[in-house]
Amino acid sequence: MNIQARIDAFFTLGDKYLTDKNEEFAAAKWKANNQNAWFLPEFIDQAAQQIVDQYLQKDALQNWVAMYPSISDSFTHKKVGIVMAGNIPMVGFHDLLSVLIAGHTAVIKLSSKDTILMQFVIDSLKRINPAFENAIMVQDHLKNCDAYIATGSNNAGQYFDQYFGKYPNIIRKNKTSVAILDGSESPENLGLLADDMMLYFGMGCRNVTQLWVPMEYDFIPLLSALKKYTYLIDQHKYKHNYDYQLALLMMNRQFYMDAGGILLSENPSPFAAISQIHYQFYSTDSIPQINEAAIQCVVGNGGLGFGSLQKPQLVQYADGVDTLEFLAKI
Repeated sequence: MNIQARIDAFFTLGDKYLTDKNEEFAAAKWKANNQNAWFLPEFIDQAAQQIVDQYLQKDALQNWVAMYPSISDSFTHKKVGIVMAGNIPMVGFHDLLSVLIAGHTAVIKLSSKDTILMQFVIDSLKRINPAFENAIMVQDHLKNCDAYIATGSNNAGQYFDQYFGKYPNIIRKNKTSVAILDGSESPENLGLLADDMMLYFGMGCRNVTQLWVPMEYDFIPLLSALKKYTYLIDQHKYKHNYDYQLALLMMNRQFYMDAGGILLSENPSPFAAISQIHYQFYSTDSIPQINEAAIQCVVGNGGLGFGSLQKPQLVQYADGVDTLEFLAKI
């Protein structure tokens, strides 16, 4: 299977399989929601549509591959172990796509939180082109690979360093995203920012969990924009987190704002618990000091566009590490 055949297979995956018209995918979405209550049907649809629109268009795939002339046209027989995360639906898809497009064999450890959707993707690829049968393997333990890509928490990252450190590797740890506001944002922009914050319950590394706002910032328009996500409090797992975080704020006599199930509180940490958004003030004559080691994306003033964080393009690599370049050099 040459590189054009691999591109064609992924285009077919998006065109025929990851769609509402595919009954097997509809069944997989229902099972995934039952397996993991965080995977709301609308969030699975959002993730699938993002993958189709940004990753699986034929022109986009061909232009992406053209940027890496050293990619092998045929399969390399190199094995790349992938430890996938499961915080949002199909979050490991880009790594799988990159490894297979590069012509390597993907040896995958699925997240226990996202087995059904990713297994559907794997099975679909094998159905589209049987050559993938020997190019994708799902295993509980990753051994004897030529390189590794692993995503997890900071604690997990320490183990990844220990186990995979002597091999070529990409190891990703905890990161989050922030927004820099100047008070001139339109209601439309704030609505898009609400998506950047609350899609997938705010659990992705590209979700905004901290705001930088000028002194005397008017939070009322933002609180109004966030009300589009007040329905999340009807989900018992989210409600449990909200109740706990609210109790902590009250017990500590800390000032907070509540957008109907979404808590805003002043806190220097860019990392916020589920149901909570942190904010910090900055003066207009100084630039907010962003901890780049912990930040995946910056949206807003001087950063990415509002509403773009959960729609990454093929070349917007996690942690800024060019995955396909890494794979082309193995």
